[in-house]
Amino acid sequence: MTGGQIAILVLLAVLMVLLIWGRWRYDVIAFSALMAAILSGLVPASEAFAGFGHPATVTVALVLVLSRALADSGATEFLARSVMRFVRRTSGHVGVLAGIGALLSGFMNNVGTLALLMPIALQTAARAGRSAAALLMPLSFGTILGGMVTLIGTPPNIIIASIRAQSAGDPFSMFDYAPVGGVTALAGLCFVALLGWRLVPQRDQRGAAAELFDIEPYLAELIVPEDWALDGKSVADLHELADDVEWQVVTRLRHGVRRSPVWRSDEIRIGDQLLIEVGPSDLEKLAARLEVKLGEADDSKTGLLTADDAQVIEALVPRDSGADARTSEQLRFVSRFGINLLGVSRHGRPYRGRLGAFCFREGDVLLLHGEADKLADALSTLGLLPLADRGLSFGLRSKGPALIAIFAVAIALASTGILPIHIALGLALVAMVLANLMPLRSLYEGVNWPVIVLLGALIPVGGALQTTGATHVVAEAILGLASTWSPVVVLGMILIITMTLSDVVNNAATAIVMGPIAVTVAERLGSNPDAFLMAVAVGASCAFLTPIGHQNNALIMGPAGYRFGDYWRLGLPLEILIVTVSLPSIVLFWGI
Repeated sequence: MTGGQIAILVLLAVLMVLLIWGRWRYDVIAFSALMAAILSGLVPASEAFAGFGHPATVTVALVLVLSRALADSGATEFLARSVMRFVRRTSGHVGVLAGIGALLSGFMNNVGTLALLMPIALQTAARAGRSAAALLMPLSFGTILGGMVTLIGTPPNIIIASIRAQSAGDPFSMFDYAPVGGVTALAGLCFVALLGWRLVPQRDQRGAAAELFDIEPYLAELIVPEDWALDGKSVADLHELADDVEWQVVTRLRHGVRRSPVWRSDEIRIGDQLLIEVGPSDLEKLAARLEVKLGEADDSKTGLLTADDAQVIEALVPRDSGADARTSEQLRFVSRFGINLLGVSRHGRPYRGRLGAFCFREGDVLLLHGEADKLADALSTLGLLPLADRGLSFGLRSKGPALIAIFAVAIALASTGILPIHIALGLALVAMVLANLMPLRSLYEGVNWPVIVLLGALIPVGGALQTTGATHVVAEAILGLASTWSPVVVLGMILIITMTLSDVVNNAATAIVMGPIAVTVAERLGSNPDAFLMAVAVGASCAFLTPIGHQNNALIMGPAGYRFGDYWRLGLPLEILIVTVSLPSIVLFWGI
């Protein structure tokens, strides 16, 4: 091997190890890999940022923005609402949810599809008296399966199309993935609906938000007496008097006027009634320190939270949101948004420690309290996903039909070859903005920038695999192991290797690395490169064994109370089925 080949293979090995380790965000790792490739001469400095203008990167960004617009408009929710007709039997409930998720994921970002349907799944599970765990994993897997059917369904398909353009001159078109992806997705959905949901551990029986967190024992009413010596003290002053107790004022009632949230600078006066959150064991200590009386209200304490315009909602922390890897103190819920953070649940278990210093992670569920418009602002600004009706936040519902029409025209233009997909989607975006169908801020809020950085950084690194000849080295190694095997068996090997990588590494990164290798292996075998690229596309979309392989799997972990080892129970037989179905489908539709 040459020095360049050794360097790029070592760099990719380190890249994969760091991505699997997960100590740093994948966009930071990818950008660092790009810088290392430039410094080592693997990528020319003049081409350092060519990946950010690559059609694949632009297409992914446009799909993310358009998906956000469609989801926010409620344009697709009429499909979701049909779920209620099929909740009587678990198989029908699972099948309809997963099927709708797959259908929408063919044309929307699958993370956006899950965010749209997860509240519906939770609400219908509660009404049917069914565990959310029986629904959420099949729903997540359904959205992933649906992405295999079209060009824009998932980033790996867009990347594979661009690799095909480089190797054969033309990219895959919108529905070139449909024969293999459609058969595979349909088989997977049937398995999940009829049998697979039975393999999912169902530890959780969901109820209302307050029931999940069980906040009733942590809420108490305090009454300020007539002879209170601390009259006029601020909330901050009171915290200093009881600094060894974790507590917060949620609501203050004064002369019939309710104030929520209560700021640390607000003064507490004689006659005030305070709804506080505090541990049961610390309640009497706090009352003694503050010299106040414990209230004996007849109303439910949780009912006090939802008086007037206030609401209590759950919101999920997605990867790379404004709350991810930040603490409550850093986010300043009260001073910045005017809402209260009442609780945090991780992996289905409420956290009962000091909330201010708790560092949020992907998949955490936050219990938030405040007025509807302030909650909506916080959810939008921080990129949190509401586990409730989406009516909280988005005012584009009347524009849904027009959005769908423009999007459908763009798909038609791309499918018929009149325009490249990134141009068609770009024109659709311009039309939506000019027609005032989406706010300008959605152009930037809808983009998952870490994904864009990942693609923009790794596309040149993946190109270095080819320019250095490293793809030939890897292809020779694979063919050396399978020197006596038929091309169909080698095709299956490529599929399984890609699928295994995708379970632990970002699927876009997997496609970038495995795509060129698959083309080179096919060429050395004298086989059809399109068949091998299809194998990579299918394998990169099949991250079912762990919660870290795909963002959707991580998002459902908290709301359903799954554990890390729960995913393989359904994921392993599903992946075996996918290999069994997709391999002959690739041979049948594309030839070997």
